[in-house]
Amino acid sequence: MAAIPQSARKLVVVLLLCAGATSARAQDIEPRAYSNAPVGVNFAIVGYVFTRGGLNFDASLPITDARLHTSNAVFAYARVLDLRGRTAKFDMIVPYTRLFGSAQFNGATVERAVTGFNRPAFRLSVNLYGSPAMQLREFSGWKQDLIVGASLQVSPPWGQYDDSRIVNIGSNRWTIKPEIGVSKARGAWTLELQAAASFFGDNEDFLGSKTRSQDTIYSLQGHVIHAFHGGQWLSLDATWFAGGRSQIDGAERDDLQRNWRAGMIYALPLGRLDSLKFSASSGLSARTGNSFDALGMAWQHRWGGGL
Repeated sequence: MAAIPQSARKLVVVLLLCAGATSARAQDIEPRAYSNAPVGVNFAIVGYVFTRGGLNFDASLPITDARLHTSNAVFAYARVLDLRGRTAKFDMIVPYTRLFGSAQFNGATVERAVTGFNRPAFRLSVNLYGSPAMQLREFSGWKQDLIVGASLQVSPPWGQYDDSRIVNIGSNRWTIKPEIGVSKARGAWTLELQAAASFFGDNEDFLGSKTRSQDTIYSLQGHVIHAFHGGQWLSLDATWFAGGRSQIDGAERDDLQRNWRAGMIYALPLGRLDSLKFSASSGLSARTGNSFDALGMAWQHRWGGGL
C-alpha cells in the first residue's frame, strides 16, 4: 500500500467511525460518535454482525433460556452538516436480519426461524462545544481537545413483525433515544463518555390483542481509544444499562434490567476513502438473562466535502 500523507492520516483517524453503523438499542457500543469531520462528507456503510445467546434486539420479551442466533446485514448512510457553525451529522441505518433458535415461554419450548428487515434508525447529532464546522482545508490542521455533543435518534415501528408469535425481528413500537457525549483527546489517546435514555412507545398488537409497554432504559458508555501510525486505532469499550421494566396489559413483570457489556473495536484504513472496522463484544453481567456475544465487520466508503 502506498504511503499516506500526514494530513490524510489525520483525516482518516477522525473519519473511520464518524458514521459507524449502529441501531437504537441501549446495549450498543459506539466509540467516536461525536468526532469532528469536514462539512459535506458523505458515508456509506455495509456491515455484518453475528450474535448468539440471549436477546440482542428486545431484552424485555417474556421468555427465558433464550438460545437465539442472529445474522445481520447492516446498510447505513450519513452526511456531515454545518448547523449554525457547529459540526452536525445526520445518519440512518437499515438492518436486515435472519433470526433462529429456541426459548422457553410459559414452560414450553418455542422455536423460531425468520428473516426480514429490522427496525431502521434515524439520528441527528450536533457537537455543541469544541468542534466547529470546517471545510476540508481548515480541518486538515485542526486538533481535537474537548468535544461535547448531543444527539436524538428515532426508530419507527417498522420491520418484520407477526402478532401471533412471541419472538420477532421488529418490535412494533416507536423508540426515541436522546444522548449526550463528551470526548477528550490527549496525544494518541482519546477518552469518551456517553449517557442516554431510551423511551419506548406501546406495542398494542402483542400476541394478538394485548398491549405491551416498557419503562425507560438508561445507559452509559465509556471508551478508551488509542490511535496508531497510519490511521489505525483500537478502542476498548464498556456499557451499562438499567431500567426497562415491562408491562403486559398493565401487569408489571419482573424483568428490570441491570446489565454490563464490554468489547473492543479495531479500525483499519484502506487508503483515503475506505476503511474496515472489526468489532467484538460480550455480556459480563445480565440480571434478566439476556447476555449475548456479538462479532461484526463493516466496510465504510467516504466521498464529497473535497475529499
